[in-house]
Amino acid sequence: MNNVKSKRLARRHIEEGFFKALMLLSFVVVAGSLATILFTVIVKGLPALNWQMISQTPKGGYYLGKEGGILNAIVGSLDLAGGATIIALLLGLPIALYLEIYGRGSRWANFVRLALDVLWGIPSIVYGAFGFTLMLALGMRASLLGGILALALLELPIMTRAIDEVVKMIPVELKEASFAMGTTRLEVATTVVVRQVLPGIVTGVLLAFGRGIGDAASVLFTAGYTDRMPGSLLRPVASLPLAVFFQLGTPYPEVQQRAYASALILTVIVLAVSLGSRWLAGRLARNVVK
Repeated sequence: MNNVKSKRLARRHIEEGFFKALMLLSFVVVAGSLATILFTVIVKGLPALNWQMISQTPKGGYYLGKEGGILNAIVGSLDLAGGATIIALLLGLPIALYLEIYGRGSRWANFVRLALDVLWGIPSIVYGAFGFTLMLALGMRASLLGGILALALLELPIMTRAIDEVVKMIPVELKEASFAMGTTRLEVATTVVVRQVLPGIVTGVLLAFGRGIGDAASVLFTAGYTDRMPGSLLRPVASLPLAVFFQLGTPYPEVQQRAYASALILTVIVLAVSLGSRWLAGRLARNVVK
């Protein structure tokens, strides 16, 4: 009997060691991939990064290695991702609150969650193709507005599901106590729930913003590209991912090095958003009932 127990215990130790090694390997792969990407972008992009590149728009012959910068792409990316994030928040927050407050446990809520998960997994080029088709049907050209709408569709499932998962974590007792005090579902959703999930809302918003600002496929056909600064919702606009793409496509080494500098700027923005979301969520979490 003792021999059988010792064999089972030894087997459990082997299994535990195996999964610990697997977890360590996963960490090394993820951390190593991030470190390799950052190292490549920094080493190749930092020498070409200067104030002129950040503060100026492309001049004549920029893609031939002459003077200019990518200020138009930086501002364009912020406009595209910012506008799309606002639209996604205005649509996604009510959906997430409805799923948990009004549709909790219903088949309709489960169907909506399944649809959002499917939309999350759709490649961004499909959103770009859909947006382009819709723009043609409406007689629109590639523009800032078209890019914002395409990115909003891309960000909507990401933001909604992120907020929805946080709403699920609210203690049931807190909602029941609110209902016992005579508050309506709408009041519970807009006062109690929103206050409790505020850190999750911030995280979802910045997560979607980071995805939107780094996406190229969905804005390739919908937003277009231009060397000018954004001036109208109905005019084409540049973006950092496409700036990287077009600069890497040139045969000039100087311009290709600028592409890595553009990628470095984009990476810094995404990292700043990620770190900022964690810091802000931590500050807001102080007022959350655990």
